[in-house]
Amino acid sequence: MTEIKDKLKECFKLSEQQEKSGIKHKGLLIKIPNQKEAEGYIEKSKRELELCSIYKERGFDYKLPEEWFYILYYCALAILAKFGIETRSQKYTALFLEYARQKEIIDYEEELIQRITVHIKKEEVSDVDKREEARYSSLIKLEKIEEEYEKTMQLCRSAISQAEEIIFSNKEFKIPEGLFN
Repeated sequence: MTEIKDKLKECFKLSEQQEKSGIKHKGLLIKIPNQKEAEGYIEKSKRELELCSIYKERGFDYKLPEEWFYILYYCALAILAKFGIETRSQKYTALFLEYARQKEIIDYEEELIQRITVHIKKEEVSDVDKREEARYSSLIKLEKIEEEYEKTMQLCRSAISQAEEIIFSNKEFKIPEGLFN
């Protein structure tokens, strides 16, 4: 937990320095919590879920991993907007969610966070890798996608539901002080 906290603390610090220097940050930046933006990301997730059905119906299987990833990522962005965090990093988006989950600030499944996590080791595969594999291969029909369709669609529905619970909660979500001071 301390390692995650240290990485996040450094990320917030560097992002703030970059912004002050006129450079677009590449991490996490503290902003004002934005409920409307959070709700917009949830709506976008739901629309992406609808698009998955259309792609499946019309035989565009290779597009599904990309849509599934973005459904999960938009849910993550909704949660960060609720906290008042702007992100320009998939890595730090997932890291912040994992930190908030471990600190029991949010109730969000670890699997949902792991699926948007960028892994360095080749044997660790996430939805980021599946998205890239499907997107950049020459294949249009992928057997793995057919096998995973119902399970992954249900996982995406669960992510949307859990993200909605967080963003429509009356609970005030604050970034833990130790991350940005």
